[in-house]
Amino acid sequence: MGEHAFSDSEYLSRQSEFLEQLPEDSLVLMPTNQVAYRSNDTNFPFRANSYMLYLCGWSDPGAVLMAHHDGTEWITTLFVQPRDTKAEIWEGRRVGVEGAVSGWPINQARSLDDLAEIVNSQLNSCRSVYCLTGLNSELDELVGGASQLEISDPTPILDDMRVLKSEGEIRIMQESADIASASHIAAMRASFPGIGEWQVQSVIEAQFTANKSRWSYPSIVGGGDNATILHYNSNDNEISDGELVLVDAGCEVSGYASDITRTWPVNGKFSDQQREIYELVLKAQLAGIEACQAGSVWLSMHRATSAVLAQGLIDLGILDCSVEEAIGDDMEFNGPYRNFFMHGTGHFLGLDVHDVGGGRQGDKDEGRILQPGMVLTVEPGLYFGSWRTDVEIPDRYAGIGVRIEDNVLITADGPVVLTSSCPKTIDEIEELVGNIG
Repeated sequence: MGEHAFSDSEYLSRQSEFLEQLPEDSLVLMPTNQVAYRSNDTNFPFRANSYMLYLCGWSDPGAVLMAHHDGTEWITTLFVQPRDTKAEIWEGRRVGVEGAVSGWPINQARSLDDLAEIVNSQLNSCRSVYCLTGLNSELDELVGGASQLEISDPTPILDDMRVLKSEGEIRIMQESADIASASHIAAMRASFPGIGEWQVQSVIEAQFTANKSRWSYPSIVGGGDNATILHYNSNDNEISDGELVLVDAGCEVSGYASDITRTWPVNGKFSDQQREIYELVLKAQLAGIEACQAGSVWLSMHRATSAVLAQGLIDLGILDCSVEEAIGDDMEFNGPYRNFFMHGTGHFLGLDVHDVGGGRQGDKDEGRILQPGMVLTVEPGLYFGSWRTDVEIPDRYAGIGVRIEDNVLITADGPVVLTSSCPKTIDEIEELVGNIG
C-alpha cells in the first residue's frame, strides 16, 4: 500500500498504448510476484513484478491484472487479496476489492478467490491469450488447459514501451540517483584502513533506508583483490591500508533503480599505480558518456571506452600491440584488452537494474539507436586479480580493480548524468575519504 508513483492518467495511457497493439478478441493476464519463503515461515522482502508496477502501480503480492475487450472498449480487472481480519492482524492491512476499485487506475476489481471462475469464462470467449507465465501456478494451469487458444508473450510489446522514460519516470529516477549518490559519499567519508567491507555496506544501505528506499540489487563492496571479482558480494573481509575498495550499490524508489559504482583508496590516498589505472578508467568513462548521443548506435559507447582502455593498456606497457589488435574484431571485441575489461560498457536502467529492451540486443547488430528518454549506465573497468592463473598479471598492478559507473539520460541536447552529484575525480575522492566532518 502507499501513494501511487504516477497519476492515473499516466497509468491509463500506458494501458491504452499496450492494449491498442493487441487483437480485440484476445485476453490479457498479467500476474505479479508471489510471496517467496526464505526459511520455514520467514519471507523474503516482497517486491512486485515490474510489469504490474508499470501498468497500474499495484504493489501487493499475488494479484492478477486482466484485460478483455467487451466489443466497445478494453476493460481492466484487478484480482486482489480479499479483506481478511485474521490474516491482516498477522500480516498487515490489505487494500481489498473495494479499496482497489476506488483507488487504482482500473475498471473493476475482484477477489482472487474468483480468479478461476472468471478467467475460465473469458478463456471460452477469446481466441488468443497474452499471458505472463511462470509467476502464478494457478493461472498457468488455467491457461495451459485452454489448448485451443494461441498463447503469446506480452513482454516484447511492454519492453519496447518501457525503453523510453516519461518525465515522471525520469523525476523518480533522479531521486533514486540522488539517494544513491549521497550514500556513496557517506561511505567514502566513513572509510578508514581496516574497515570491514560489511561496515561500508552498512553505511550505504542505512542511507537507503533513511530515505525510504531499498537496495535495487545486493551491494558489492570489494576491497583489494575482491574488487577484481565482478559480482563479488560476500562483503565479509577487512580492507587493508593501501587497498582500493570498489563499491557497486544502488537503490530503488517506487521500483525505479539507480546503479552507481565508485572506487576509492580506503586510506584516502591513491598510490602511483592505483592512480594510473584509475585515471585511465575515468578517461574511458568520460569518453563513453560523451558517446551517448541521440542517434548513435548502442555500440558507440563501448567502442569509445574500449579505444581509450586499449590505448592506455599499451601506454602502460601491459599490452604490446596496436590498438586495433588489442581490441580485436569491431563487433566481437575479442582482443587481449578483454583480459582486463571483461564486461560491457553499460545497460538500460529503469524498473529493473538491467532493464528490459535490449541495448546490444537491439534490432541491428550494433544495437538500438539511442533516443531521448532512454536511461542507461556507463561503467568501464579494469581488473588485475592477483589470484588469476589464466593470464599474466603485471606485478605493479596486481590486486587492483577499478570500475566507475554513472546513470545517464539520453536527451536531444546530449547526455545528462543523473548521478553527477557523486564525486569521481581523484582530488574529490581524496578530499572526501575519511573526512567525517
